[in-house]
This record gives sequence, C-alpha cells and structure tokens, in this order.
Amino acid sequence: MGCAGSSQSNGEETAKKLRKPKAWKHTQPITKTELIQMRDEFWDTAPHYGGQKEIWDALRAAAEADLSLAQAIVDSAGVIITSTD
Repeated sequence: MGCAGSSQSNGEETAKKLRKPKAWKHTQPITKTELIQMRDEFWDTAPHYGGQKEIWDALRAAAEADLSLAQAIVDSAGVIITSTD
C-alpha cells in the first residue's frame, strides 16, 4: 500500500497516478456484512492515527469511487501519492 500526504515537500510535485489495487483476501471466509463492518471500522478509526479529517474523508470517497473519479478526488484534495507499491 502506498503512502500519501496532503502537502508538497520542497515545492516539488512527486504525484503519481492512481491504479487499481491488487485483490485482497481475508484469511478466513467472511460475509459481505462482515466486510462492510470491517471497512466502516477502518474509516471510523483511521483519522485517530493522524492526519486531517478532510484528507481521510477524501481518501474514503476516492476508495469508494471508480478509478477516474478517484483520481479527480485525490487531485482536488491536494493528496500526493508518493508510492504505489
């Protein structure tokens, strides 16, 4: 998973384009309801680990959008993708 920031460092733009992530699999079978609950828990607690709430909100919107809309959301929020590995 890549790193993201909300500001440019040294005035240089190192933004990279988003790409679709690899498929994720849980170690045990889970239901769709359990998956939704896990996602909600992640997004509810993520801002508490640091960063601006607005950036987390933009990242959530981007994660739930198709790729072209996600890129527009990330760009308009000023999020710079520094690594896509």
